[in-house]
Amino acid sequence: PPDRVFEVLETIGGQQGWYAFDWMWRLRGAIDRLLGGVGMRRGQRSPGPLAPGSIVDFWRVEVFERGRRIRLAAEMRLPGRAWLEFRVEPRPGGSRIRQIAIFDPHGVAGLLYWYLLYPFHRLIFDRMLAGSARAAERPVTSGRPVHETLETELRT
Repeated sequence: PPDRVFEVLETIGGQQGWYAFDWMWRLRGAIDRLLGGVGMRRGQRSPGPLAPGSIVDFWRVEVFERGRRIRLAAEMRLPGRAWLEFRVEPRPGGSRIRQIAIFDPHGVAGLLYWYLLYPFHRLIFDRMLAGSARAAERPVTSGRPVHETLETELRT
């Protein structure tokens, strides 16, 4: 059900991890620290449910609509601005999870960053979305899938 899927998405990051390639997320955090950024903060800074302004690793919650949408704004050092958004839409027999990565490049460095890392981003985000869906399915005992559609979108 959509509520179960959203529960899983709310726990992303921190000790729970990102449902795929956690070592890559930690590496990205270490690189960010070396570049003078915030690095990988583990989990939320303040306990409790997510809300706009909450911190999750090197992301800040920009939009939080319980049961529907979470948009994270990157606080890491980047040649541009980045967001990661999750949307959960009810469907007959389950949910549709949309994961949207958006990058607004600054200059040539930003474009190079995006296109050089695109294959890695695609792999990471596809696996992360599938891992999130698997996590939501675990407690389901009826045999019905929680999701009908998984969709990853990468935008510049």
